[in-house]
Amino acid sequence: MPDAVKVGFVPFSAAPRGILVVFCDETLKFGRAASKALGASAAVVKRASATNRFKGKSAATLDILAPEGLKVDRLIVVGVGKASALKDSDFLKFGGVLAGKIRGDGGAVTVIAELPSAAISPDQSASLASGMRLRAYKFDRYKTKKKDGDDTAALHADVSIAVADVAAAKKAFAPANHVVEGVIIARDLVNEPPNVLYPEEFARRASRLRTAGVRIDVLDVKAMTRLGMGALLGVGQGSTRPSRTVVMRWNGGRKGEPPVAFVGKGVCFDTGGISIKPASNMEEMKGDMGGAACVVGLMHALATRKAKVNVVGAIGLVENMPDGNAQRPGDIVTSMSGQTIEVINTDAEGRLVLADVLWYVAKKFKPKIMVDLATLTGAIMVALGTEHAGLFSNNDQLSERLTKVGLETGERVWRMPLAPEYDKLIDSQFADMKNIGGRFGGSITAAQFLQRFVDNTPWAHLDIAGTAMGAAKSDINQSWGSGFGVRLLDRLVAEYYEARR
Repeated sequence: MPDAVKVGFVPFSAAPRGILVVFCDETLKFGRAASKALGASAAVVKRASATNRFKGKSAATLDILAPEGLKVDRLIVVGVGKASALKDSDFLKFGGVLAGKIRGDGGAVTVIAELPSAAISPDQSASLASGMRLRAYKFDRYKTKKKDGDDTAALHADVSIAVADVAAAKKAFAPANHVVEGVIIARDLVNEPPNVLYPEEFARRASRLRTAGVRIDVLDVKAMTRLGMGALLGVGQGSTRPSRTVVMRWNGGRKGEPPVAFVGKGVCFDTGGISIKPASNMEEMKGDMGGAACVVGLMHALATRKAKVNVVGAIGLVENMPDGNAQRPGDIVTSMSGQTIEVINTDAEGRLVLADVLWYVAKKFKPKIMVDLATLTGAIMVALGTEHAGLFSNNDQLSERLTKVGLETGERVWRMPLAPEYDKLIDSQFADMKNIGGRFGGSITAAQFLQRFVDNTPWAHLDIAGTAMGAAKSDINQSWGSGFGVRLLDRLVAEYYEARR
């Protein structure tokens, strides 16, 4: 899909084109370069601000068409609020807000990246550009006709961000842009229809990462049977689409250094199996592979920005269908770990998929840490809505790091409890465990189940059911699939696990 917005960097001295964008604080003050570009038109801004009650609050905008005294078509003023309190993540939001103001064929746009007191830093300029690209994303490849008024934010806009140091801004944006590409890959995967994106096709798309230097191994049904992945294979046995596990490896760190590992649930469509879901909104279950989509997008980001770390990404890909060969409530399966599982509800299938992939990664690669992502339970949405992902962990340090980078990126997580007392809820009288507990604590018992398959590896489970698909639209995302987790985990790797050279 072609970029909706192309972003480049120019010096402050560049002449504005098309739409001019400037920033002001809560006192309606502009920086030196912005004031110079506005000239006598600053008086027009003051009059328009009074008329529109614009006070420069954070992310508020003032839009002036054909501004008097300026050779531009539009002038957009973006408020930043109290400039001294700004964080880099605020500029990501400002970029999204700005992209949302540019409709249809945006043409040329010039953004003067300057606050009243100083130029916007290279990292902040990169966040601004990233926010514009993320907001401009739209998944419409299957539409053959465009309805009137159905404009894409910043469609085909050519954006020039005027900065104090062009070279520094380009250097900062290069890795950030790769992360944006990873988010877009994850969004595309989640948004695809299930007749197009099934396990084999998902594996093929993940395999494209070979061009970025990622080593790819695809395990088919025969290979997984030899490994004893009975939990994963049981989920997929009712589908005519055979299951797959994809293992991706990026070796950017020191040779022999243990990797960090990320595991994603990839249920390409979930009917619930024999324990079938209600028909209402079942079409949304095409997004039950949001965790796997994030892992693929993350691996793209890490490989293309040449992250100095060894990483393993693994995804279990299945369809959960109610065929005559489908798994039944009451079946007992043997996982790769040797532990047996009584299947009480075939709609609690994601944890069965993750159980075998987590065990495989923990035993084969012995990672420093392991994080899994899964659209696992509706219960997490009851607890946290769509604003936070649920975080469960056996390691306080890893949990604290994820919480910190969640706040930095805006992809927020909230730690939930794990405790031995919850284990009795998944005890089975016929097997080592059952795959679902009672009515209470559904997200917790799911995490307790997963914890039995990580051995002693420092591990975190992110339940992203409320954040990966169908979440409320935001300043940087207007899509049904959000790509949640790519930016969060890229920052985690960058801040804590990349080898310093």
